[in-house]
Amino acid sequence: MRQAETVTFGGSGLDRAAHLRGDAAAIEAMRRAPTARFILAWRGKMMIAGGALARLAADHPLIRDAAEAPLFLGRDDDGPVFCADVSGWDPVSDGEALPDGSFLDVTLQRHPLIPDAEGFSDLKACMTRLSARDAELAAMARGLLSWHRTHRFCARCGAPSEVAQAGWQRLCPACEASHFPRTDPVVIMLVTCGNRALLGRGVAWPEGMFSCLAGFIEPGETVEAAVRREVVEESGIRVGRVDYLASQPWAFPGSLMIGCHGQAESEEITLDPTELADARWITREELAAAFAGEVPGLLPARRGAIAQFLLSNWLADRLG
Repeated sequence: MRQAETVTFGGSGLDRAAHLRGDAAAIEAMRRAPTARFILAWRGKMMIAGGALARLAADHPLIRDAAEAPLFLGRDDDGPVFCADVSGWDPVSDGEALPDGSFLDVTLQRHPLIPDAEGFSDLKACMTRLSARDAELAAMARGLLSWHRTHRFCARCGAPSEVAQAGWQRLCPACEASHFPRTDPVVIMLVTCGNRALLGRGVAWPEGMFSCLAGFIEPGETVEAAVRREVVEESGIRVGRVDYLASQPWAFPGSLMIGCHGQAESEEITLDPTELADARWITREELAAAFAGEVPGLLPARRGAIAQFLLSNWLADRLG
């Protein structure tokens, strides 16, 4: 697919310098380098300043006082980049925090040691404003920290594990098992039938929001089989030919969205009410009007999501 890697979080060519992760001396030298910069994470949110990721020097008090060693993300054009997790900080919110599981947290948490910054922001709320480099760094940091937060104990023996490889591995001192960050593959499919596309609305989504259907790939399953299974399970629509289009790292908490185009072989929709609140066929003309905000009750996938990327490219006839 043309322009496949222009999707949000699609990558910026960052030098991840994976060969240095196991070199403790090299990591420490980079961490202390005058050109080293640190981005900040707080409970899954990223610190934003001036519409970009805030980047702090190694001697900043927030970096010095971080509870755990910063994670090494890679080498930027100007020097090494790390991520410091300051989730132990107890903020005074700039608004009422939304409960866990909310679709989007629009609150900002401003830290007194960075008074000029906008604050810690939900990545979903700011992702379309970030540069490609900042988006890649933010997705890396959020996904990596989420994995560490949920994998503190060895999956083999249950003992507490320890951070290794500059944050890209966990080791169990009890049974010596190695654990690596995981990414869950998810298929997301633009299913079409002539001039129409199939859109669905998740049961927990805001009223009127529609997107492409999606689902996790199961063990022993190909991408193509997952597309066909998920679509027929959720909507009753049978899919024939499946083509790969593009992918998107989606660190909410740690998925790789594999965008595909599926050609429908049936048209009658039968909903699975546990997965979808609604599903419908939308013509190109209706979708174009919805993108323009001219269709009440129909909100296409939000900007930055691969679903909107796929739908926009379908409208522009750029899938080939």
